[in-house]
Amino acid sequence: MNRRYAISCSLALCFLNTSTLFAGSEVPVAPEVSPPGDIPDSQVFITYKSPSGFSLKVPEGWARKDTGDTTSFQGKYDLVAATTGLIAQPLDMEFARKALESVIQQSHAATAGKAFLVKLPAGDAVKITYTENSELNAVTGKKIRMESERYYFAKNGKLVSLYLSAPLGSDNVDQWKVMSSSFRWN
Repeated sequence: MNRRYAISCSLALCFLNTSTLFAGSEVPVAPEVSPPGDIPDSQVFITYKSPSGFSLKVPEGWARKDTGDTTSFQGKYDLVAATTGLIAQPLDMEFARKALESVIQQSHAATAGKAFLVKLPAGDAVKITYTENSELNAVTGKKIRMESERYYFAKNGKLVSLYLSAPLGSDNVDQWKVMSSSFRWN
């Protein structure tokens, strides 16, 4: 499978009702009563400059991991990840529908949210929201329910997927807005 096709398909999405459930036999876990993932309002952000041609503000002090085309930053249960690839179609609602469908099918017990176009300082983007189970925690042996957002940015055939995830019920709206609005093409 060539790289362009693989990225276009894996980042494709579909508009679905929030009650639609996917992912085979895995069922959603109950949300935490007191979610452990709030990013403090006092969090300091630093600018990460990707060798792939974009920059983004990320929380200072979070653990960074580079794997292939993905760079991720993690603090406790919170995760920010940026994946680069190629795109051969415009960022429109057709792309949004295909991308949501793909993301939901690949997530753990995901429940679809919304897919829509947004205007951000870096230009038009596709935003999708959904909930999913976390990976199994190797220490505690449990999963938690996560709230996730993905933003897709495209320019000159290049695609960046920005993934933001935290325990469901965490108050990260302002911090996620800082990060998604800080995305810039270099």
